[in-house]
Amino acid sequence: MIDSLGSPEAETIYPIPPARRHGRPRDLFTVWFGPNLMMLTVVTGALSTTVYGLPLLPALLALLAGNLIGGVFMALHAAQGPRLGVPQMVQTRGQFGLMGAVPVTAVIVLMYVGFAASNLVLGAEGLQSIVPGLGRLSAILVVQALSVLPAILGYRAIHLAARVMTMLCGAAILFCIARVLALHAGDLPFLAPGRPGWTGILRTMSTAALWQIAYAPYVSDSSRYLPAGPAGERQAFAACFSGSVLGSVLAMALGAAVGLLAAGHGIVVTLAALLGPWVAAVLAALSLGIAVANAMNIYCGALSTLTVAQTFTPGRRYGRTARLIVTVALLALAFAMATLMADSFMSAYGEFLELLMSVMIPWTAINLTDYYLLHHGDYDVASFFARDGGRYGLFNGPALACYVIGILVQVPFLSTALYTGQVARALGGVDLSWVVSLLLTPPLYIAMERRFNARALPATATD
Repeated sequence: MIDSLGSPEAETIYPIPPARRHGRPRDLFTVWFGPNLMMLTVVTGALSTTVYGLPLLPALLALLAGNLIGGVFMALHAAQGPRLGVPQMVQTRGQFGLMGAVPVTAVIVLMYVGFAASNLVLGAEGLQSIVPGLGRLSAILVVQALSVLPAILGYRAIHLAARVMTMLCGAAILFCIARVLALHAGDLPFLAPGRPGWTGILRTMSTAALWQIAYAPYVSDSSRYLPAGPAGERQAFAACFSGSVLGSVLAMALGAAVGLLAAGHGIVVTLAALLGPWVAAVLAALSLGIAVANAMNIYCGALSTLTVAQTFTPGRRYGRTARLIVTVALLALAFAMATLMADSFMSAYGEFLELLMSVMIPWTAINLTDYYLLHHGDYDVASFFARDGGRYGLFNGPALACYVIGILVQVPFLSTALYTGQVARALGGVDLSWVVSLLLTPPLYIAMERRFNARALPATATD
């Protein structure tokens, strides 16, 4: 019998049986549309005009292009959920092996906690703009408290909250856009004289693409509840792609405009000043949206943490209680990170995005190449949980080697706050590292798999 909304979700990292496949495509749309309408997305869009120095029109076009490109990769991961019925990082064992998937999954857990901490900082800033006397620690605690219940209850509570946020935050973002255009349309530089700022355009596209690709490790955690079959896979792709891209582009467009009006001030503070008498209602809605997004990060982070734990204790079944314990621990870790990074949020967040890009791209390239080009979705799900890794073993040498190579080839092309490679310097600071890794890793992985690991492939992949 399906769990009621008031009780924590029973499923954790194990396959969802057909009788419990109660997901709907429209729920996937709202769970990726609503939580993207939050302050962190707005701040990410503001990077295009503040840190990357673009005028409005190039910023909007770069944000749109980046989200569309990254959204395709994100949605291709979403389509895996209905077929396999397991969380994405469990399915990663099919590429890297049982033990080989551990380092990648551990990095993903750090990503979840990093996003959650960033959300807490920005949610707290929003609340402080509404209630000036509210201290930072108290404001972070309020956002944290709002995140706890859906994170603990799981799938159904998160989807219900996302539907509510789709309405509230959607109205809030559209009102903000209308307000900015009504008051300051003439103050926004749509184009800059002279040559286009290609460095800023490419960095903006990279940031937007990463925003979408960063969802790849957990997008199938929800889509696995859709019925199995080609129809479910197509619906998962369409719903996740449209919801996530549309929600992200709207919020990032607002951020790009606000960034041009910030004049060195914080994005949250600037937006609050623009809203006038509507500031309390709008920022309250966006702060609630942050709480829902945080719940998703913590919920999926808990599943990935249990995936790592199950690797070393294959004889133990991790159920509802284990997920609740891990959820509380991750909430505490995110809170600790938020209190430490609050004073230097923008610089820390930018460096976090740059690091994340370098480790995410080769993983997504290997996963999608293996799923769509080599295995064609044909995996032995039982082997994912076997003590010896079953068909996929403990380590898959070709995948691990390609993952390391996919990271290393980026080094000369990196252009970050901490390091700029030789090629990036020669290109005037343009960072093409993720493009290079994305283009090189798939053919290298195919060649190595067919040369060294042919027995692990289905017959159709080696014909």
